[in-house]
Amino acid sequence: MMNIFHKVTLQSMKKSRTRTIVTVIGVILSAAMITAVTTFSVSLLNYMIKGATVKYGGWHVEFLDVDSSFAEERARDDGVAGAAISENIGYAELKGGKNPNKPYLFITGFSKEAFDTVPIELVSGRLPENSGEILVPAHVAANGGVTYAVGDTLSLAIGSRMAGEGRLGQHDPFSARNEPGKATENFVPQEERTYTVVGICERPAFEEFTAPGYTLITTEDTAAGLTAGRTDQAASLSIFVTLKNPGKVQAYIERSAGQSAYVLNDNVLRFLGVSSDHLFNMLLYSVGGILMALIMTGSIFLIYNSFTISLNERTRQFGILASVGATAGQLRNSVLFEGLCIGAAGIPIGILVGLGSIGLVISFVAEKFKNFGYSAVSLSLTVSGTAIAGAAVISLVTILFAAYIPARKAAARPVMESIRQTNEIKIESGAVRTSKLTQRLCGLEGTLALKNFKRNKKRCRSIVLSLSLSVILFVSANAFGSCLNQGAKRSVVNTDFDICFSSPKIDENELFRLYGRLKTADGIKESSYQALMSYSCAVRAGDLSDEYRKYMGYENPDETVTLPMDIQFIEDREFRNFIESLGLSPEEYTGQNAKMIAVAKQKSDETKSGRSGLVNMFVGDSVSGSVTPGAEPPGERKGNPSADKEKQISITFVDTIPLDTLPKNSSDVKPFIFMIVAPWQLREQFVSPDAGEIMGLTFLSDKPSQVTAEMSEMIQEAGIGTDYALYNVNRMFEENRSILFVINVFTYVFVMMISLIAAANVFNTISTNIKLRRRELAMLRSVGMSDHDFNKMMNFECAFYGMRTLLFGLPAAGICSWLIYCGMAYGGADVSFVFPWASMAVSAFSVFFIVFITMVSAVGKLKKENIIDALRDDMT
Repeated sequence: MMNIFHKVTLQSMKKSRTRTIVTVIGVILSAAMITAVTTFSVSLLNYMIKGATVKYGGWHVEFLDVDSSFAEERARDDGVAGAAISENIGYAELKGGKNPNKPYLFITGFSKEAFDTVPIELVSGRLPENSGEILVPAHVAANGGVTYAVGDTLSLAIGSRMAGEGRLGQHDPFSARNEPGKATENFVPQEERTYTVVGICERPAFEEFTAPGYTLITTEDTAAGLTAGRTDQAASLSIFVTLKNPGKVQAYIERSAGQSAYVLNDNVLRFLGVSSDHLFNMLLYSVGGILMALIMTGSIFLIYNSFTISLNERTRQFGILASVGATAGQLRNSVLFEGLCIGAAGIPIGILVGLGSIGLVISFVAEKFKNFGYSAVSLSLTVSGTAIAGAAVISLVTILFAAYIPARKAAARPVMESIRQTNEIKIESGAVRTSKLTQRLCGLEGTLALKNFKRNKKRCRSIVLSLSLSVILFVSANAFGSCLNQGAKRSVVNTDFDICFSSPKIDENELFRLYGRLKTADGIKESSYQALMSYSCAVRAGDLSDEYRKYMGYENPDETVTLPMDIQFIEDREFRNFIESLGLSPEEYTGQNAKMIAVAKQKSDETKSGRSGLVNMFVGDSVSGSVTPGAEPPGERKGNPSADKEKQISITFVDTIPLDTLPKNSSDVKPFIFMIVAPWQLREQFVSPDAGEIMGLTFLSDKPSQVTAEMSEMIQEAGIGTDYALYNVNRMFEENRSILFVINVFTYVFVMMISLIAAANVFNTISTNIKLRRRELAMLRSVGMSDHDFNKMMNFECAFYGMRTLLFGLPAAGICSWLIYCGMAYGGADVSFVFPWASMAVSAFSVFFIVFITMVSAVGKLKKENIIDALRDDMT
């Protein structure tokens, strides 16, 4: 039943409709943002779980090398939702294999349930239909160097890996027979089997990277009666278990595994929060926590100011209630009841607005998620009752926390002080004095505005803090988004090709045979070939630029230094076009004794823009030196290189960007770019076993995804027997562009909603502050202050508010932006600090604009009131 305090509270809220409505709007925005953050987190997590399940399978744990009785026990377990069995048929030696750590083929026989449980991504062909057909993974060719094609017949001597009396399985890495400290491993063949290759698939997700055998998949041996309840205790099986409650997977393993080896489906479990890999969940929850903290900070400040102002309006009312027997607890509960009323009005609407807005945003970015996430599933809105309840609780806690502090202060005030309102303005002698210079520069109106600042320090401080917080939130949010954009944009570059095939050991004739086949793929617009070699170049230190010599510490200009470099050999036609695009004569740079074009740039952080850039490594436009095959270790070394295999070359430096090169597996990060671009006809002069040559093919296409899939089948059919890699480069860049788009959408939405909360905060604070001064302003008008002078005084107040805000807010915002940059740079992001001039300028303009508009609105309402009525108002 509603008591008198609740009725008084409701009447006070009705009396101050504007303040109440603005506070409710702030709560709606706060609840909407909290709901949006929690709902998006749940939707993203659900999307990742569904995508990982489609790609890697819904099983949670695989037990390897178990017998049939163990498998039957697991299948009958009450905590198991499903179990799929595969038969471990055995190992066969991979003849001609190039990977010393993976010398075997491992043959497994899938049951029907296993095919349904474990996704198999086909590259070509089909799934096996009987125990005489087999599926070969593509990484046998790419990683093992042995190629099988659809239709091939495999005759394999199948047996076991033995170490002493023990049998080894896929969970036991290969140990070389001469490896000290380990038991000698032997392969024991047991039977001959013949299989027909009916399909090529991607690497099975359940195969561990340390597994000694490439997993080949056939069907279960129905003749042996595996599905008919085979009871052969010696049979080696693997069982894929799907649990009813994945959260208890660790407890299940401890209870059931015993001595059996097992593999967890971490690709799915990590998104369920039960994997040993907590990186994704930590990232998701930490980013969500940061956003939640920013939202709650803005919301608490808005609601706190609102209740502080509300209590300033009701100070005398509280004093009267206390004088007739109201306790401090009753007065405090009165304020908390107001918070509950505002929450009851704002939180449900905010939740609905949050669900609607995040649903709209998700529908807008869902297609982009497919480009860098799981293409087989769509990001969709997932409404979670727990997330909604959590958002409501967080919003309510925010309101009650913001209301409790001013409520406690109001309840603790002395009764007579509250009735007389003597605690509102406390002035010491000389506290409102202004200098003669101020009076001369600002006039009477400016002096009155400044005196108001000094007289109402608490109220003015509240407004300045509100505005400063708004500036800090706006600039910090923009800085965060800018860093994310910068990191994403540095990955979004133009490329000379969409698809790339590369191999470090392929024969030139074999490369060109494959080239003739691959460029016939449907959708190819342009194609070319190139090679990349690693060399070292010996030059005089005096030929290097002063900046580079100082950077590397070369003091003697006559000493010889050795620099690692790459030589890129491109198709003769492409090289001629490249030369002509630079305005050079093709005749001078082609032929057996031609000069060589080079790009030599040093990375520098001292450019005028403040961002890292490239400056010349050498002085002059050309240099002569000797080169030797083989790259140097990280960094540079002094001294003369070996004279063996040296070649004297003449290099012309050009100020351009070299053509995109083949991907190079190297952890060496050099502080410079030194690359020679040469025509293919010169390649034979530089071929050397020490050069680490990589040859490859590049293609431009209208539909790179389809063409890449078609090329993959062609490569399999061609039987390439060396290590190779096929890259869909366009997909990589499309992923980055999609990430950039998603980051932009969420950044702008977040900044916009934070800005709305900040604007509501400022409007609420200033408008109510003006309302509390209605008697003061009415008195000035009553003694003859004209509207022009009155407006001038208020404009001075706007200017003072704005200047004070910028004085505190902009430095703090700059520091926050720097801290955000430091945090991201420390985390490994490739970003440079860009001072947020643009967002600071926008925030400075917005501060003055919001203050001015709010002042105009609030003062306009006061001017419509009767002066005598305003002077009689005792603020009760």
